[in-house]
Amino acid sequence: MTDGLNYVFSGIEKQVADKPAASRRQFVAGAAATLGGLGLLSIPSAAKAGHHAGESTTDIINIAATAEVLATIVNTIGFRRGLGKDAVTQRNIKAAAREELVHYNVLTSLGATPLTKRIWVPDAVFASRTNLLNTLQVGDQIFVNAYLIATLHFGNMGNGEFATYTAEFMGVEGVHRALARQSLGMLGNDRVFMKFDQIERAPGAPNRGQRGFEKAADAVVQLQAAGFGFGAEGAKPGRFYHFDNVKQSTPNDPALNTFRPDAA
Repeated sequence: MTDGLNYVFSGIEKQVADKPAASRRQFVAGAAATLGGLGLLSIPSAAKAGHHAGESTTDIINIAATAEVLATIVNTIGFRRGLGKDAVTQRNIKAAAREELVHYNVLTSLGATPLTKRIWVPDAVFASRTNLLNTLQVGDQIFVNAYLIATLHFGNMGNGEFATYTAEFMGVEGVHRALARQSLGMLGNDRVFMKFDQIERAPGAPNRGQRGFEKAADAVVQLQAAGFGFGAEGAKPGRFYHFDNVKQSTPNDPALNTFRPDAA
């Protein structure tokens, strides 16, 4: 773990346009899902199904889309700056950048609107290979946690189709986390089960000892505390990146496949 990473976290596409319009409306209007919650929050683990009062589906999927904006930017810029260094890590970051952009496109095709596309990223994130990979390690666990929340919610609703979709999102984020850890020389295949809101116990995790989360509402506040900014300057030295500009240079890889979620 580097001082730069501690500094960042110290503050505590291919679209699914062919999906029937009725199903898209059902996703937005018919679910009070917690989809795409972000943050490193210390929230008790009891009664998971009841922590979403006041969170509308629209609010939550908008947060999810904003998260994918951030993830696309971080992976794209990290790849373009060559921070993976070795060929295998560079290719994994390259693929992740495109996958996060596809995730964004899926969410917006389902009715989500990002809170902003103009993101302030702390300079420390791109200061070194280790900083970038540790940022991805933490960020992808956040995504795993978020999509598990959504899967739990849809399961409780009896909506197996959308529970399957969010589980498919979650699986990809788990792979991203594992590959970042492996490139850092850590055990990537360390999870016996994907972590929900338990305390982080993974050796080498920058956020070791912190508990996961169960609610999307504090996502923006949490990331602002870490130095990121959403349409405004963050608390740590950095610069703005605009999603619409960055995505023009988001790389692709010919080996990518399975471009849309499918419960059938």
